[in-house]
Amino acid sequence: LKSAWLLEGSRARTRLQKPPDSTHSAMASQAQISKKRKFVADGVFYAELNEFLMRTLSEDGYAGVEVRVTPIRTEIIIRATRTREVLGEKGRRIRELTAVVQKRYGFPENSVELFAERVENRASCAMAQCESLRYKLLGGLAARRACYGVIRFIMENGAKGVEVIISGKLRAQRAKAMKFKDGYLISTGEPKKHYIAEAVRHVCMRQGMLGIKVKIMLAHDPEGVMGPKMPLPDNVIIHEPKEDAPVMQPSADDQAQGGYQGDQ
Repeated sequence: LKSAWLLEGSRARTRLQKPPDSTHSAMASQAQISKKRKFVADGVFYAELNEFLMRTLSEDGYAGVEVRVTPIRTEIIIRATRTREVLGEKGRRIRELTAVVQKRYGFPENSVELFAERVENRASCAMAQCESLRYKLLGGLAARRACYGVIRFIMENGAKGVEVIISGKLRAQRAKAMKFKDGYLISTGEPKKHYIAEAVRHVCMRQGMLGIKVKIMLAHDPEGVMGPKMPLPDNVIIHEPKEDAPVMQPSADDQAQGGYQGDQ
């Protein structure tokens, strides 16, 4: 996989005819191309990098990548549940990945750096749960039991809702789709961009390909650490009623002088 990736990178560099004495990174040194081409090139770079890391680090709980371009260097932050395996023994594996990315995209020496960031709550990470379900199915666990196990784990760790869809030839030769849901899940609108974590994976089984789709609705977190900081727009908070002030009983003197006195 790495050799094919590097070969494709060398062809891409030949097509682009990039000068070899470039001092800036491949992402930052494209002043001669239009803005449209730059955004497309950035998107292609992110998509290729995400695909490569997804295949390479699938067993280590890969949960996404973030690219930060600075004037000095390009930083690539890999999010994963098991960062120790991503780093490797004495940082060997992360150095190998850095060398592969550098060679594939023609980055100058020491201008690209890879970091590993640990995912705090792996139950709220759709990618990690999708990979977990994938390996359960590859291990021979029944589809229904595997899906319910993943749903229970996600809901027990504070998610608001979850949906798992698995489709393909599950038992018989006829393909079908099974959908498992629990909790509250929104599907549309602006809050979906902030609250829904979604991931899709393909499992190559003996009888054919299976498709897995996991959607998790995160819970609101005012701190913005374990979930979105923005509250749901239609969220209604019902406060406890205020305690009424106790009614004072009239004293005996007031009762004796009761009634209308009139002018005296």
